[in-house]
Amino acid sequence: MQEIACPLCHGPLEVREVAPCHECGGEPKELLHFRKGQHSYAEYEVLPGLNLILCNFCDVDFGTFDPAFFGLARNASIGYQSMRLVGAVQDPSIGKDKFCAACGYRLAFLRFVRQSRAANTG
Repeated sequence: MQEIACPLCHGPLEVREVAPCHECGGEPKELLHFRKGQHSYAEYEVLPGLNLILCNFCDVDFGTFDPAFFGLARNASIGYQSMRLVGAVQDPSIGKDKFCAACGYRLAFLRFVRQSRAANTG
């Protein structure tokens, strides 16, 4: 984990415990949800060549993002219907990742956004 600054807003990153979901896993309430067994987790190819681990809420909710956030055309189709399931996460566990308090995302998701923007903007 080399980054010390957020790849999107350049704010400071902090190390914290995270739930398996790359999108929401940095939120403290998600650690409680994990401990209560409220979510299942799966890996998806969300965009061509770009994978994320998502919980069973974020996978369905992903389509509410503005595609432009990922460097895509505003009318691009994103979301559950466009994802390819890679597989369920077996034996999910709490891990550590960096987190941007300004953006509200863990580094795994921020890297995904940065890679998508690089691949889709000219």
